[in-house]
Amino acid sequence: MTATASAKPPRRRLPLLPDSITGWFLLVLAAVLICSHLAVLAVYARDRHQALEAAGLRQAAARMAAAVETVGAAPAEARAPIVRAMGGPGFHLGLTDTPLAEPRRGGALARVLAQLLAERLPGGTDIVVGRLNRDALPERGPGHDRGMGPGARHHMMMTPSRPGQDLTHLAASVRLPDGAWLTGLALLERPERLWRPAFLGWVTGLVLVVAAVAWWGVRRAVRPLRVLEAHAARLGVDVAHAEPLPESGPREVRGAATAFNEMQRRLTRYVEDRTRMLAAISHDLRTPITRLRLRAELMDDDGSGDRAKMLRDLEDMERMIAATLSFARQDAAAEPVEPLDLAGLLRDAAEGRAATAVEAPGTLEILGRSTGLRRVFANLMDNAEAYGHACRVTLRTADGAAVVTVDDDGPGIPTAEREKVFAPFYRLEGSRSRETGGTGLGLSVARTIVHAHGGTITLGDGQGGTGLRVTVTLPRG
Repeated sequence: MTATASAKPPRRRLPLLPDSITGWFLLVLAAVLICSHLAVLAVYARDRHQALEAAGLRQAAARMAAAVETVGAAPAEARAPIVRAMGGPGFHLGLTDTPLAEPRRGGALARVLAQLLAERLPGGTDIVVGRLNRDALPERGPGHDRGMGPGARHHMMMTPSRPGQDLTHLAASVRLPDGAWLTGLALLERPERLWRPAFLGWVTGLVLVVAAVAWWGVRRAVRPLRVLEAHAARLGVDVAHAEPLPESGPREVRGAATAFNEMQRRLTRYVEDRTRMLAAISHDLRTPITRLRLRAELMDDDGSGDRAKMLRDLEDMERMIAATLSFARQDAAAEPVEPLDLAGLLRDAAEGRAATAVEAPGTLEILGRSTGLRRVFANLMDNAEAYGHACRVTLRTADGAAVVTVDDDGPGIPTAEREKVFAPFYRLEGSRSRETGGTGLGLSVARTIVHAHGGTITLGDGQGGTGLRVTVTLPRG
């Protein structure tokens, strides 16, 4: 099983999620900022609300205690003007014969106000704190001469002073020494909500400013990674001429660059050592082969054909050695990359081939090495003519790349053998005769050259399911 077959399929990415480090960092940063701001604002709003409520309750308790002391010390006939004078915006007073506060509807705020009043008034004073019992408000009655006139209901009602103002009220009824009840209505103004459009706009603006600064910083931080990506791509297609990666940036990036350069140096040494080793083997083998050829040629021919067979075997060995050395050296890779007309190159390679037809546009320019690509397509055309008796070459563009297909009418290659034929010296059984068979390096050399251009070469079924189709894809830039 190949590594490709055994590899796990990549996970599907949600379309709305970013696919870059910068995008992920900004997404996480924005989420953290928004969540932290919302949590801080929620805590601040709660504490602010509680603080303002406590301040309002303390103020109401102080005004009520002062009113009880003042009104309780005044004669009955003088209380009404005092009650009217001590009332005001947000705090209303009234004298009645019964308490107007309903303690069962007070809640936690009523208990706090009752405790504050108990601390400010003499011990034993009757205090009732709760919501205002509006049904008990007299329009006219015994309390009229003590300050409860016809307009008392209007003044004692909880009416917001501004439209949209969020108010609550508490009523505190305190029994005076003569048995009358002095009721104070405190309107507690709640703080304005923080979750207003203007406030949320400020928060959004802050998040955007922080995200912009973070984007700039992350872009600078990941720039060495993009340089690393470019150098890795260059190393993948041209080991011998790849430049070292600049060892700059943050400590982690410098460490990665150092490791990358060391890997590149080791690969370069490996390729050079392999080339030198094969060149030495080729040189050393050519000397005894030459001696064997001379001895074979000096042998007397006894008519059995052994002499001719020996000479053919020595020719095969020389061809294999020459092909091996060419494959190891990869002479085409040393050629500089330059603009070339791929359509013209294909027509030139097919010139003089009666069985080869080329279908290509007038011109199609790519960046490549003409000598190496000419060798690739000449080899593919040779194979198509040798095994398929006819060769059809088509050039087109797809997704910004140049795509060359070479079709023949031969028996094709079984699916299980299509990857194996790219291995050096591997030949199918049908190609082992001296009349048609080669050294088994043609497709290996072709794939090496195509990969050096950053392209791909694949084998498939020909048109209509018969024959063989070789597809070569080359980047145009």
